Amino acid sequence: MSKYSYIFMDFDGVTHPWGEAEDFRCLPTIEAVVREFDEARIVIASDWRMLFSLSKLVARFAADIRSRVIGATPHLIPKKGAELHGLREREAMLWLSQHEADISTAAWCALDDAPGNWLTRSRLILTDFKRGFTDEDAAALRRMLTAFRSGAPAIEPPRSALRWA
Repeated sequence: MSKYSYIFMDFDGVTHPWGEAEDFRCLPTIEAVVREFDEARIVIASDWRMLFSLSKLVARFAADIRSRVIGATPHLIPKKGAELHGLREREAMLWLSQHEADISTAAWCALDDAPGNWLTRSRLILTDFKRGFTDEDAAALRRMLTAFRSGAPAIEPPRSALRWA
């Protein structure tokens, strides 16, 4: 098992409601949970990673959290429409394969407002795009990270049908 718990994080619909001011108003709630888990690391899995440098994205986070934002997922380009389903998870698994010896034992979860991006639903904290990350989502993330910390096997591994590269 990895010494880290990875949080693959979308921005729109998570850090702020989708379609509203991109003010990252929900980010402090996410950061509060991350502060409780020294092993938690954030990997940006948002389309913002294609528009802005990693340093600009990291600057959105509180000073004490910035060092725990450790990268962004690679951008895979689907060859056909059907490949869009689960695309973010494939990108995350590719990132994990480049940073972990055994991704099958890696502790990871995702914060996203689009369920079609992730096939392994037991690892997804699905936010309401109209609200962003809420206190209820914070409680779910806290439960997930606590389960990872205790080594609980209750969380399903990535789906074997995924193509990671």
